[in-house]
Order: sequence, then C-alpha cells, then structure tokens
Amino acid sequence: MALFILAIIIFIIADIIIRMIGKRLTEQKQKKERETVLQESLKLDFTNEAKTLKRAEVTNPKAKILCVDDEEVILGSFRKILVLDGYSVDTVETGQEALGLIQKHHYDFVFTDLKMPIMDGVEVTKSVKHLRPDIDVIIITGYASVETAVETMKYGAMDYVQKPFTEDELIAFVQKALIKRQDKIQKQLKPKVHITHVPASDDFTKGEFSIPGGVFISKNHTWVSMNQAGIAKIGIDDFAKKLIGRVYSIELPNLGMNVKAGQPLFTIKQGNRSITFNSPITGKVSQINTILKDNVDALDVTPYERNWVCALDAENIDSEIKDMNIGKSAVSFFQEDIEKFKNTITEVLKSEKKGDEYLDNGLFIGQLEKLSDVNWNKIVTEFFIR
Repeated sequence: MALFILAIIIFIIADIIIRMIGKRLTEQKQKKERETVLQESLKLDFTNEAKTLKRAEVTNPKAKILCVDDEEVILGSFRKILVLDGYSVDTVETGQEALGLIQKHHYDFVFTDLKMPIMDGVEVTKSVKHLRPDIDVIIITGYASVETAVETMKYGAMDYVQKPFTEDELIAFVQKALIKRQDKIQKQLKPKVHITHVPASDDFTKGEFSIPGGVFISKNHTWVSMNQAGIAKIGIDDFAKKLIGRVYSIELPNLGMNVKAGQPLFTIKQGNRSITFNSPITGKVSQINTILKDNVDALDVTPYERNWVCALDAENIDSEIKDMNIGKSAVSFFQEDIEKFKNTITEVLKSEKKGDEYLDNGLFIGQLEKLSDVNWNKIVTEFFIR
C-alpha cells in the first residue's frame, strides 16, 4: 500500500513538472514570435493611415492598445514592453492622428500623454470618450502633472500611469486595467427589457432587464405575484436589484403585521446604507421568506420567484392592482425608468469627486454602490421610495 501511495505521489509530482516545463516552453515560443512581430512591424509603412503610426499586432492579443505621445522613446517603451507581454499596440505622436485611428479601428485602450503640443491629453480624453465611449482612456503623466491627470477622470479617463516606469510596473498596471475593463464589460447592462416565460433565473444573468410573465410591477420597483387564494408574494424587481447591486441583509416584517399600500414593508441593507420599500398593496403579513433572509446572495441569481421577501393576505387587491403594471405595460414602465435613470445618473455623477470606470455613460450592475451617500440617497428617493 505504501509503495502504491508513493507511486501516486511521484506520478502527481512528475505531471506537475511536465506541465510547468510545457508552459515555460510555450511562453518562450510566444516571446520569440512576439519579438519577430515587433521587429518586422517597425519596418512596415502605415503612413497611409497616420503619418507617425507604428503598428505591432500579435496573434490573439490580450487587448488592443493605441498609445499617443510626442516622445518616441516613450512610445518605443510601450511597444517593446506590451507587445512582448501579448498586446497589440499602435503608436502615434499626435492626438489628431489618434482620433482618426479610433474611428477606423477597434481598441480596448487609448494611452495618451498629458502634455502634448496642439492637442493635450485632456482634449484627447474628451474627444475619445465622445467619439468612442466604449474605449477606456489612460493618462500618461509625469510627477508634476499628477493632479491634472486625476482631473481628467472627470472627463471619463479610467486611470493614469506615471512615468518613468519600469517594465514590471507597466505590465502590472496594464493587467490591472484589463481586469477592471473586463469587470466593467461583464457588469454593463443593455437598456432592454423582456418578458420571460421560463424560470427568471435562466435570463437574469444576461445584461438585460427581465420581468416574468404574470408578475405585477409596482411604481417603487417591487413585484407582486398573486395566487387563487388571494395571497400576494412580494419582492424587489430586476431594475432595483441590478442597479442597487449587492444586498447585505434584509429586514423582514413581522408575521401578522397589518400594512396599508404605501406604508413601510421591508428593508434591504447595503453596508451602512438601507432602503425601506413600501408595500404595494394593503393586507396582513402571512408569510416571510426566512430562507432568503439567510441566503441573500440568491438575489444575485434572480430577485423573482422563490426569492420573494414576504407574502400578504391581500384586502383591496382589485382596486390597488390597477396602479401596477403587467406584461407590455410593465415593459414600458421599465423602459421609461431606465431612460430617466440614465439621465439622472449622468447629472448626479457630475458632482462625484472621484474618478471611476462607472462614470461612463450607461448602465452597470451595482452602479449605486459607487455613489457617495448624498447621491445614493438622491437616486433611492427618486426611484424606490415612491
């Protein structure tokens, strides 16, 4: 038995060593291929696209980057460091050339020097975010201009990198920026709403808003599902959950509590902040979802169906249900509030002091989490306390 166990251990260790050697050989091969790409690309003529353009494209790049700086030594460092690390890199020496290229090619990032003649990094940032808001902008700055670089985040820049930088510092910075971009893309929401006739959990993870068929949506973004006995299950809808983001805990109502439509029913908490949702209907609390209370992460799968918060024995449902939306009417209500939210968040973010990837125009899962307390309360009051 001991020999058998020893043989298994040796086999596992040998397998690990073989994998490590294979990985190292693959990395060495990739590095040689990228070195060849870098050398050959610098000999090609791309002046038909931009006078100072130099391009280095690798197979299956981690990301496509455009770098603009009036110092060729900086551009040379970007090309050498990032191409060898697996990125495709275009470089130009003027902001005007960069703006021409982003209208013809797809890039993930634009790195722009802050101090340049004619068009500086601030103007490049504003223009890129206007023409291609999907591209993330990163500022290249010296120590003396860090404060100005931070200011560019108000115009949509993701971050800034300070020069001079080492090879390891630049690689680590770009990797961090790439992770941040991928996270943002995964959380980005489309302003589309659809009714689902399959379990809502199948559609909830998509970047769209969903409403299960047969569910009533209230003006404060709670949902109501009725059964034949007149029991109404209530929860928060997809609009509320997606934009609020993480729910840390839920404060449930007391069993037997009588509540009228418009009175406080339950509270969701996010850190030291909370939202009390008013009841969409009148009735007596007959059930509370203790399973959800102990597993609030289930709301990340779907806020509907089994993840109701409480149930009421409805009293005036015939008259109160007229103030709610169902089917196409619910879709229209969602769409109206989505547009209203987009306009409101754009205005609200102008007062935010910090730069953040979610300052871009658009909708993102957990967008409220990024806001200051003042702006968080403003959004909550306007959309969820109605």
